[in-house]
Amino acid sequence: MKSEKNIQSYQSGYLSVSHGHELYFELYGNPKGIPVIFLHGGPGAGFGDKDKKFFDPERYNVLFFDQRGTSRSKPFGSIKNNTTQLLLEDINTLLDYVNFNNVYIFGGSWGSTLSLVYAIHNPERVLGLIIRGIWLANRYAIDHYVGGGIKEFFPEVWNRFNKLVPKGKKPVDYYLKMMMSDDTNISNKYAYEWAYYEMSFYTINKITDTEEVLKTFSYKSMAILEAHYIKNNCFLSEDFIMKNIDKIKDIKTAIIHGRYDFICTPIQAFRLHEELNNSKLNIEAAGHSSSDKENKIALIAELKRITS
Repeated sequence: MKSEKNIQSYQSGYLSVSHGHELYFELYGNPKGIPVIFLHGGPGAGFGDKDKKFFDPERYNVLFFDQRGTSRSKPFGSIKNNTTQLLLEDINTLLDYVNFNNVYIFGGSWGSTLSLVYAIHNPERVLGLIIRGIWLANRYAIDHYVGGGIKEFFPEVWNRFNKLVPKGKKPVDYYLKMMMSDDTNISNKYAYEWAYYEMSFYTINKITDTEEVLKTFSYKSMAILEAHYIKNNCFLSEDFIMKNIDKIKDIKTAIIHGRYDFICTPIQAFRLHEELNNSKLNIEAAGHSSSDKENKIALIAELKRITS
């Protein structure tokens, strides 16, 4: 396990991007190491020191950043001028700023989505993909996660989430409206319930104290931005990734997916793998979380393989 000393980044700060957004970023590891960019999930979950555990600080030079509206980035929780297309611009702005001409991309969940969409638009900059918990951001994926698919496996969790929505209202639209309320109590309540919903089935391990888990990341920005992106179909045309898969067919890719991932169903990983020429599919005895033991082991091993 890394000590507190060697999880410290060697550079951190804010970078101004378009429309008044400021992105918090850190550079971690060896300044002369293999360039990697870490794309966090959510959208809106942000990154933390726990995400550095995958990277050997002697071998890698890793760019971490909080996406628009997320965690330490400013303005917090902002959905204004916050789209997938603008996130792609932000990635290029950041890469140029830190002088990463070409880069390996490491991302999970929404981070896998953003990794794939970025690669489709910028294949010339991508050395390889290490992606976990594949979420294709199509109608199937969205309906499973917030359209009732979860109730087949966790009916009590779905009922808690859905009972706060008036009859006839769409859960995502209603939650977003409530989270954007000027009444802080209402906003906090719905953000907490959105995050509680996700945390109830994100890991294969039993969570004994959900409130403690929610203190470990920026759950309010995650809740707001997840709802915002899902309401807008992630600002992508239907099945965008699979319809543009030819553009990334030959990029070296490692796919890690938990067999018991209830957030991002394994079929999405299988479907992606089948259309790629240069990918390895790792199905693990794990859930959605990158911290689940088998996912963590596979991610570290596949990162090393892809970057060798």
